[in-house]
Amino acid sequence: MTKPDSLSNQVREYAECISASGGAALAGLYDLTAQRLVRFSVTITRNQHDAEDAVHAALIRVVSNPQLLLRAESAWPYLLSMVRNESLVVLRKKKRWSLVSTLTDLLTSRSVDELEREETYRSVWLALRTLPTEQSEVVVLKIWENLTFAQIGLVLDCSASTAASRYRYALIKLSGMLQDCGEEAFCD
Repeated sequence: MTKPDSLSNQVREYAECISASGGAALAGLYDLTAQRLVRFSVTITRNQHDAEDAVHAALIRVVSNPQLLLRAESAWPYLLSMVRNESLVVLRKKKRWSLVSTLTDLLTSRSVDELEREETYRSVWLALRTLPTEQSEVVVLKIWENLTFAQIGLVLDCSASTAASRYRYALIKLSGMLQDCGEEAFCD
């Protein structure tokens, strides 16, 4: 797993390339971050396609103004904030939306050959989707993006202690839900 500071440095380097050579350098930034950004955005939009739209909108903003990332204290959390904001814009623009229960909308990638792993992903993502957005955002940023609570606070515009509390409450809820799922599997 890439450390957030290392990822921030890589994001900053790509922003410098974009600033110097234009949109042609976007491919590297996309390859580095897209899967992670979409995974984060799905926690907000609850829809794979909307999440991809939000990520693309944020990356277009980076191409048109790479200085946004270059001026940021930490480029990766700033890019996450941009994606979060674009995800919220997608939700506001959408007249009505519903939760889609297909796995393709829940997961950005899955292993076809490993049924057990697929079932675990399904259980985790279904449980994660039942959490309030404020809690699921923190879980994704903490577990998958390995951010500190201070960095999560910057991304979500809240204090580090609020981020930690949301994380703690989310884990308690997830633990109960996933334990219940496990017990049901043994009862069948």
